[in-house]
Amino acid sequence: MPRRPRILAALSAAAVVGSLLAAPVSAADPVPVPEPAPDYCRKQCHHVLPPGQNGNATFADLVAHLLLGTRPAHSDDQLAKYDRLATRYPELTIGIIQEFFNDNSFGVRPDDVERIYRPREDVTIVRDRTAGIPHIYGTTRSGTTFGAGYATAENKLFLMDVMRRAGRGEVTPFAGGAPANRELEQRFFAASPYTEQELQQQIDAVARLGERGAQALTDAQSYVDGINAYIEQAHRGRFFPGEYVATGHVDPITNEGRIEPFRLTDLVVLASLVGAQFGGGGGNEVANAIARMALHERFGPERGEQVWHAFRAENDPEAITTVHDGRTFEYGTAPANPQGVVLPDPGSVSPQQVVFDPTGSAAEPAEPDTQPESVNPRPATDDPVESLRGMFDDGVVPTGMGQPGGMSNALVVSKAHTDSGHPVAVFGPQTGYFSPQLLTLQELQGPGISAKGASFAGLSFYTLLGRGPDYAWSATTAAQDIIDTYAVELCEPDGQPATKNSNHYRFRGECLPMQTVERRNAWQPNLGDDTPAGSYRLVSFRTRYGPVTHRATVGGRPVAFTTARATFLHEVDSIIGFQKFNDPAAITSATDFQRAAHDINYTFNWFYVDADDTAYFNSGANVLRQPVVDPSMPIASDPAYEWQGWNPATNTATYVPFREHPQSINQDYYISWNNKQAPGTAGDKLEKSAVQRGDLLDGRVAEHIAAGGTFTRVTLTRAMAEAGVTDLRAERVLPDLLRLIDTQPVDDPRTAALVGELRAWLADGGRRVETEPGSREYAHASAIELMDAWWPLLVRGEFEPSLGAPAYQALTDVMQINESPSGWQNGEPGLHVGQGHQGSAFQFGWYGQVSKDIRGVLGEPVPGGFGEPLCGGGDAATCRRMLLDTLAQAAATPAEQTYPGDADCAAGDQWCADAILQTKIGGISQNKISWQNRPTYQQVVEFPAHR
Repeated sequence: MPRRPRILAALSAAAVVGSLLAAPVSAADPVPVPEPAPDYCRKQCHHVLPPGQNGNATFADLVAHLLLGTRPAHSDDQLAKYDRLATRYPELTIGIIQEFFNDNSFGVRPDDVERIYRPREDVTIVRDRTAGIPHIYGTTRSGTTFGAGYATAENKLFLMDVMRRAGRGEVTPFAGGAPANRELEQRFFAASPYTEQELQQQIDAVARLGERGAQALTDAQSYVDGINAYIEQAHRGRFFPGEYVATGHVDPITNEGRIEPFRLTDLVVLASLVGAQFGGGGGNEVANAIARMALHERFGPERGEQVWHAFRAENDPEAITTVHDGRTFEYGTAPANPQGVVLPDPGSVSPQQVVFDPTGSAAEPAEPDTQPESVNPRPATDDPVESLRGMFDDGVVPTGMGQPGGMSNALVVSKAHTDSGHPVAVFGPQTGYFSPQLLTLQELQGPGISAKGASFAGLSFYTLLGRGPDYAWSATTAAQDIIDTYAVELCEPDGQPATKNSNHYRFRGECLPMQTVERRNAWQPNLGDDTPAGSYRLVSFRTRYGPVTHRATVGGRPVAFTTARATFLHEVDSIIGFQKFNDPAAITSATDFQRAAHDINYTFNWFYVDADDTAYFNSGANVLRQPVVDPSMPIASDPAYEWQGWNPATNTATYVPFREHPQSINQDYYISWNNKQAPGTAGDKLEKSAVQRGDLLDGRVAEHIAAGGTFTRVTLTRAMAEAGVTDLRAERVLPDLLRLIDTQPVDDPRTAALVGELRAWLADGGRRVETEPGSREYAHASAIELMDAWWPLLVRGEFEPSLGAPAYQALTDVMQINESPSGWQNGEPGLHVGQGHQGSAFQFGWYGQVSKDIRGVLGEPVPGGFGEPLCGGGDAATCRRMLLDTLAQAAATPAEQTYPGDADCAAGDQWCADAILQTKIGGISQNKISWQNRPTYQQVVEFPAHR
């Protein structure tokens, strides 16, 4: 059949089955709406998750979206609510809070019921009209988790399918060999290169974790059964996601093809993907070592070490901390005289090769990483196939998705400082912006389960972040160091001299072969991929100390650097903690919550609130290291430097006990924006220094309380929202820069005018907000552009002359100098490295380092500073001249260079460069929204009563 009539026939078939889209298996008799579960929030809990709950679109939906711009119901109905807070937060009141958030009460009002059905006799699912959220009521526990699997597949099946393949390093055989697909599968494969046997072993290990472990395994199996029940019904009824047609897995006419059922091991893969993205810390030791060595080479050991410590900010006395009650929690810091540090020979480090035997498109040179000057959409066509062909040209999974990210943020105020006398919280995870969203919303009510909130799609048999009957909880990424780098000596089994390419290593006196884990990936062009056919092998080389990441020489002898991760082979151990969060019988107090959080081995900051109490706990598999070990540097692979109690066969060790984890109950307030957890607790990078984005939250809350003020849900939300549109560099660093500039009059009138623009912006709050809602133009636009162009120039001008080019470059490899809303800028204006349009900004950057050095130039005492300032060689006049020269250079930088165009924005479009884009994982795109630095999913909570 010719292609055009064939597609028209397919569209006709899609229209015929359209009536099936909302008709899963249901009982013959009308299904009554279940009674709401006990709810002590009394309409004072709210939440929002853009762009919308529904992430599935049929083939007909996709064609309609591409040709007509329509979207399936509930795929974008939370986007505008989320967007409008950025400009309208000053007018927020309790009376209009529903314009920005949805009601997060238990149950569904009778007038808000959109659909009610029973995919199995022991579970009822009620979809609300407001947001399409599934409220799942099980008469049995199995029915509850079965319903969760069924409802999640209804909303996010294709997303879940892509993610389980990404976690295995097998995206390209499923969705084609686009560069973005290859990048993602390589990154996650390198982080968690598991065999299928190891995935199953982790499942078996959960079953041995007592009664709760056995229950968790049963819950997970029922959940998988629910997913597969939906797959079977959707395929048979032809209401499955249309991306399976677009990627060539199902024929639109004959319905031939296959959507592979889910297995328990897929859940382990998804857990490892989430853990790698959000729940780890450390592993940067090779980059640290190179930077430290470069500083020693430049300054000598004593001065070089002083400069390194200032940059490292391991325990910066000026850094804000979540726990600020005077207690110290020591973890991850370097001893005074470390032993077992292994430094590679200069210039000898090379990354471990992952890709082997490329053929076809895999062997072709990569496309140049250029960005177009203007948007060039695919030409319009009336042929649905031609429209669908471009759907996944750039990959089914977006470039940059695997970049490490931060979960943020949290503001929690104790009852002593609220109007009502009950604690107030505004908190949520920042998981990036995708269409469909990685998170999914649900309410679960069944035996031993009563919770509502957000979970990662594919792991939603429990609510991961949300609320129970009379308590709520959330998390931010903590990133304390649970990943160490070991240097293993390479060897040859026949006794011949080893080389950097040798694949045997010494372990406790033996020359052992490295274990190899392989993926043989091949792809063919199909409807969803214009990339030519190709193939390659992905190979991970593993030692008892973990996967190999680099090879080098040390004293001329070849070594491999490995990553020993505390959660490796234990991706699903955290299931017990999440199970407790969902069980009201297990969570009856703040202490109960902290104990449950301790069962989670990922590095998260957990926050809790009920009608009386607030609490904080820092979870993670915090290994107990030998006292002589410096965890920020590569470590010799010797038993004397291994984790205490380490068993290489099971990757278990002795862990820091509960009482030594950073924690608190009923502190006056808590804030977290991926900042330092507590005095004494070291982070994995350099960002937890004197200036960190958590300052934007801490200052607003602390100053209000110090002035005798109290908080409501509205005022705390306003504090969060204002911080979320504020440029950290303007509020916290620009005052230092202006003080140095102001030490003398600015003689040049043009430069003086530039300084005046910056000063006026700062006086108006240093915010990046539209002139009015929907204007797509910033107030103080020229000052904002000036700062965006100036920052990379001033940082280079401040540090590179003193550090020297090699050390400066090495330090940027440890942490980029900037993280602006439009992307990372790491050198010159316009040199953007990373993924823009993702909202989260100012987490990483040399903000504290710049502030400390400039204050040192001004002659002020600077705790944890550089000693002798680096800018201008310590001369204030020279440093000031550099600031003015680079400011003038920034003013002359074209906007097209500061804001280079990309596939979504024309070059020079400032608002668009910053704008949040819900990056597609599938076929439904979304409108851009204004930049705001805020959680993806967010709760606003105040419980007036409890059980």
